[in-house]
Amino acid sequence: MKKADWVITLIGVTMLGIGLFMTKTIENAQGILLTLPYVLVGTGCGIFGYGMSNIVSKKAISKDLDLERQLEIEKNDERNIAISTKSKAKAYDLMTFLFGVLMLSFALMNIDMAVILLLVAAYLSVHIYGIYY
Repeated sequence: MKKADWVITLIGVTMLGIGLFMTKTIENAQGILLTLPYVLVGTGCGIFGYGMSNIVSKKAISKDLDLERQLEIEKNDERNIAISTKSKAKAYDLMTFLFGVLMLSFALMNIDMAVILLLVAAYLSVHIYGIYY
């Protein structure tokens, strides 16, 4: 097992612990301290889950060499790669329309301009990235 997986898991647990500590100790939080503990808890749980899943899956696969070889073949199979690429393209097309409708509805609801501009920036950056590649 790689040390990177253990480091990632440790980072996740640390972030989770700091977030939980902050939720219990900070009183009368204002500004960013209102949400920072919860962002740390959520991100820490996600990072911890990612690291532990890598550790557990590598440990389970390392015991069966035939299974490891079969999974490697399936991962690099041309048909699976084509299916994955097509599904990503479909999701990208759907995202284009959903982002557009969301931005339009936010604009019509008179939502704060900063939120709309952030959405527009994300929308344009995704499309610029798609055009570039």
